[in-house]
Formats: sequence, structure tokens, C-alpha cells
Amino acid sequence: MRRPSVLVDRLTAHPAGRSQQAILDELRRVILDGAVLPGTPIPLAEVADLFGVSQIPVREALKTLIGEGLVSHRNNFGYAVAQLTPQELREMYIVRETLEAAALAASVANATDEDRAAVLVAHDLLEQAIRDDDPVTYHRQSREFHLALTRPSRMHRLMHMLESAWNVTEPVQSMVHVTPDDRTALHADHRRMVELFQAGDVEQLLTTAELHAQRLNSVIATLPTDTGLLVAPNISSAQ
Repeated sequence: MRRPSVLVDRLTAHPAGRSQQAILDELRRVILDGAVLPGTPIPLAEVADLFGVSQIPVREALKTLIGEGLVSHRNNFGYAVAQLTPQELREMYIVRETLEAAALAASVANATDEDRAAVLVAHDLLEQAIRDDDPVTYHRQSREFHLALTRPSRMHRLMHMLESAWNVTEPVQSMVHVTPDDRTALHADHRRMVELFQAGDVEQLLTTAELHAQRLNSVIATLPTDTGLLVAPNISSAQ
């Protein structure tokens, strides 16, 4: 039995937000927020009614989100928040890791005092989430931490691809579903990465980032496959 859609309840239709772009932005925001599970139906007519528009701009917005990997469509089933297979999730993490590694050397070379301060702030917020045992915040801040390390690269096209890859994995909310011990181990890698970034040690930073990626991949491989977060390859809904 398909889960009833909770997505519409989380959408906010602003009085001036009836354009296709506004609808796209709001749908993307709700999906990336992580409160709507992968596989959640997106009822076209209900979304259109909420925004007070015809189904055409909603359908066009959903087509864009399909292209971004955030929405899937199946004939006779309609639209839903995209579900990844375990293999697809692993592939997207490889994409993320490869792009991040490509940016780190340039980040160290180009980082300003402001950039280095931003990395420290992002790391401090991760530390606070660990202390608070707050997995949702930890997941959110983990993304910000990794992006804080790579933004100083000033490689804007690469950063766009990296953020797009992060977006595809966001509905899974991986760090929310791993064990506290795993989060602590991953965060120890973050701490070492901060030290190396601040010291400008590119070689050791890349080595530590690679070890972190290996640990992360091992953790991701343990995510449960019977909760609806991931879908078996033979019933993947992406088209």
C-alpha cells in the first residue's frame, strides 16, 4: 500500500508565489528538508490547488525536479519523491567524494581568513550536534561542513555539480539513520580534516578525506533496506 502524501501539508503557498519558478523552489525546499520520505506521492492536482494554478506549471516544475534526480514518475502511479536503490546511493556518494577531492587542493590554496573561519564555525556546529545527540542537525551541518571546505576552491561549475549530487542523496537523510557511534567516528575524521585544512597540508588532507570517504561508504552500506528509504533495484521507480 502506498503511503498517503504528506508533502502538500508541508508546502507553503505565498500569495505572490504562483510562478512556475516559485512552485519549483518550494517543492525543492520541502524535498531537500528531509521531512518527506523517499517514495512519498506528489499529488499533482492537490499541489496545483494549493498554489491556485493550473496543473501545467506544477507539471513543468516536477519535470525539472525529475531532471535533478529528486522526483520520479511512473505511468499509472504519478509523481513521487525519488527513491534510490542501494547501488545508486553508493554511486552518488562516489560522485560526491570525487568532486570534493578535486576541489580540496584549490580550496587550501585559495582560502582566505574568512573561509578558514567559516570552516571552524561549521565544525563547531557539528560538535554541538554531537553533544546534543541531534542526528537531524548533524546531518544538515555535515553537508555545510563539507561545502565550507570546498567553496574556497572558487570552482563554481564544480561546486554546482557537487551541490547537485548532495541534493540527490538528501531525501535519504543518511546521517540521521546511522548509529551514534558511527557519527562519532565520522566526526573524528572531520576534526582531523579541519586541522589539516587550517595548516594548509594538502597531501595529508586528501589522504584523510579519502579515508573518511571509505569509512562513510562502509557506514552507508549498513543502512536498512526494509524501511522505504531505499528501494530494491528491480522496482526502482525512476524513469
